[in-house]
Amino acid sequence: TEQRTALLCLTIQMLCRIPNVSALPKAVKRRVYALKRLQVQSAHIEAKFYEEVHELERKYAGLYQPIFDKRREVVSGAVEPTDEECEWHSEGEEEELAEDLKKKAALEEKKEESAPADDPKGIPEFWLTIFKHVDMLGEMLQEHDEPILKHLQDIKVKFSEPGQPMSFTLEFHFEPNSYFSNAVLTKVYKMKSEPDPVDPFSFEGPEIVDCEGCKIDWHKGKDVTVKTIKKKQKHKGRGTVRTITKEVPQDSFFNFFNPDEDLDFTLATDFEIGHFFRERIIPRAVLYFTGEALEDDESNLSFVFQDLDEEGEEEDEGDLDPTVSIQT
Repeated sequence: TEQRTALLCLTIQMLCRIPNVSALPKAVKRRVYALKRLQVQSAHIEAKFYEEVHELERKYAGLYQPIFDKRREVVSGAVEPTDEECEWHSEGEEEELAEDLKKKAALEEKKEESAPADDPKGIPEFWLTIFKHVDMLGEMLQEHDEPILKHLQDIKVKFSEPGQPMSFTLEFHFEPNSYFSNAVLTKVYKMKSEPDPVDPFSFEGPEIVDCEGCKIDWHKGKDVTVKTIKKKQKHKGRGTVRTITKEVPQDSFFNFFNPDEDLDFTLATDFEIGHFFRERIIPRAVLYFTGEALEDDESNLSFVFQDLDEEGEEEDEGDLDPTVSIQT
């Protein structure tokens, strides 16, 4: 509520400061219109800038891919990293362990190496753990989705080819499983980077204009996006009762891929999820697995609220005219 009050006060101050263009002298209005035409030209240049940024992203995606491929191999257990590759120095952890505890840990480690301990393959439930850690995805995740996501081996982003309309595709790679026959599930996000002819000043960069899911080839009885219900029907004339079964939609993360428009997702939410996969989760997956990226996200969020609080304090100290009224 404090943040809302601060924003309301800020809005009031902004409205009081905005000049009434229609009340300006005619000669001044003409010059303002000239500046607006210049602003439209600037928006078109900015649109071209973002098109080139997209091409740069596509170029660097190719440089990142070998790293992400190695990540997939380690997660799936296809490759065992070398001792050198596993070296990681954590200053905080070293300070916490006293010398005698270090020795004890070393002895325990030797015992574990000599004993026939259970050694899981790769990093089990890597992507499922990430889904559980991220609130946005956790809200979509249902209990019946979890056994399927244990088979998720990788998530990739692919950008449109040069000369093609701007877009990116999320690819969810699954190992063979008993739920569906698809090896890859996809979601395509179509974008545009051009000012709206009707409202060119609203341009703030590329925007997603449409998205397209894929058909999931579910094995019989394994479709978690629907559930079977039984319903009794009574015949009006004879009075006999029969039981019919009917499939109805149910909540599931896999509705995300529904090609006939999502059942539970608004476009705005869908686009937000797509961007989050592309910009945060795929590039920094291990940090979402460990939870470190969540701490960064929370820190950034706290800075936003801190800035709002400071703005609110400044507005409280300012001279707001008590005679100003807001009409709705």
